[in-house]
Amino acid sequence: MLTVLIRSVLLYLCVMFFMRIMGKRQLGELQPAELVISVLISNVVSLPVEDPDVPLLMGIIPAAVLVGLELASSHLCLRFRKIRTLLGGNPVVIIHDGIIDQKALKNLRFSLDDLMESLRSQGIFDLNQIQYAIVETNGTVSILPYEKDAPATPKQLNLTLSPQEVPVVVISDGTVLEDGLRGASMSRKQLRKLLEKEGTEPRKVFLLCADKSHRYTLIPKEEKK
Repeated sequence: MLTVLIRSVLLYLCVMFFMRIMGKRQLGELQPAELVISVLISNVVSLPVEDPDVPLLMGIIPAAVLVGLELASSHLCLRFRKIRTLLGGNPVVIIHDGIIDQKALKNLRFSLDDLMESLRSQGIFDLNQIQYAIVETNGTVSILPYEKDAPATPKQLNLTLSPQEVPVVVISDGTVLEDGLRGASMSRKQLRKLLEKEGTEPRKVFLLCADKSHRYTLIPKEEKK
C-alpha cells in the first residue's frame, strides 16, 4: 500500500511538472493537439499506479516523450503557418453581416443551442445584435455586435479618464503577501497603520486588496460560532 502511495505521489509531481512545461491553458482553451497529449499522458501515467509490477519509468518516460512531441510541434507551429493550420485548424465565421452561415455550422457540427449558449455567456440574448461571430480554433465563439448595440466607450462620449490602477491581494486568509505589498507600493508600516485604522490585525483579515494609491477593500474573517 505504501509503495502505491509513493508511486502515485511521484507520478503526480511528474505530471504537474510536465503540464507546467506545456504552459498555462484552461481546459476550454486547449488546442486539439494539446487535448490529445493531455489525455494520452493521463492514460500512460495511470498504468504504474494501477499495476505495481509495472516499472515507474514505464509511466514517466512515455509521458516525457509526449511532452517533448508537444513542445516540438508547438515550436513548428510558431514557425510554419501550414503546420499550425494542419494541427489547430482555422477560425470559422458563422455569422456574417448578421446572417447565420448554416453550412458552416453544419460543417463544425455546431448546433443552434451551442451558438445561443455561447452568445448568452457573453451577455447577448438577441441574435439581431450580432454583426459577426467567429468560432475560434479552441471552440470558443468571438462576437462583434453592431455598433448601435455595442456599449459606448469613453472615446465615443468624449471623456478623458485617468489610468486605472489595478488592486492586488495584500492579505489572503490572514497571510500577508510580500508580492502584494510590492504591487500596492505599501510598506509593512503603512499596512500596520491601515489595519489599526480598521481596528483589526492580519490574522483576522480574510481578504485585503489595495492599489498603489492605497485605496483598499477589506473583508474580515467570519467569527467561529
